[in-house]
Amino acid sequence: MRIIETERLILRPFTLDDAPVMFERWASDPEVTRYLTWQPHPNVDVTRAYLAALVAKYPAGDSFDWAIDLKGVGAIGSIGVVSYREETEAAELGYCLSRAHWGQGIMPEALKAVIDFLFDEVGARRVTAKHDIANPRSGRVMAKAGMKYEGTLRQAGYNNRGIIDEVHYAMIIEDERRTNQ
Repeated sequence: MRIIETERLILRPFTLDDAPVMFERWASDPEVTRYLTWQPHPNVDVTRAYLAALVAKYPAGDSFDWAIDLKGVGAIGSIGVVSYREETEAAELGYCLSRAHWGQGIMPEALKAVIDFLFDEVGARRVTAKHDIANPRSGRVMAKAGMKYEGTLRQAGYNNRGIIDEVHYAMIIEDERRTNQ
């Protein structure tokens, strides 16, 4: 796991010591998890168990899950690869952020940094993300990071709201190279 630094953020591997902050700032918040596939954590022990499983995957070198640290504040969210298809060199990303930090441009900054890392360091050719149609703010995050809208799949996903329409965004390596020229 490589540490990624941006102007305001440090994206770093999680540690078990992150459990109390993660639980308090975002994992227990039903507003943060409303459009996600996992329920709010009922207590810090659930967060600790989740992090233990995550941290155990790091030594294999094929797990890409970062804590999002706002410089001077600490961990405020997470971002990571939820799936990677070797045959198409395509990564799908997922993310969440503490409610106190919504609307500050933090997630587009983190998302762009991870996209660049996947293209430049991992060799991905395509990076995707999707959101619940009822959560258009997540789509704006993707667009601000340079991803392009690809379509809406009706009743194609499931999250804490039930069966939902999924809105898909992607960036391919040629898009990234044009943006960074």
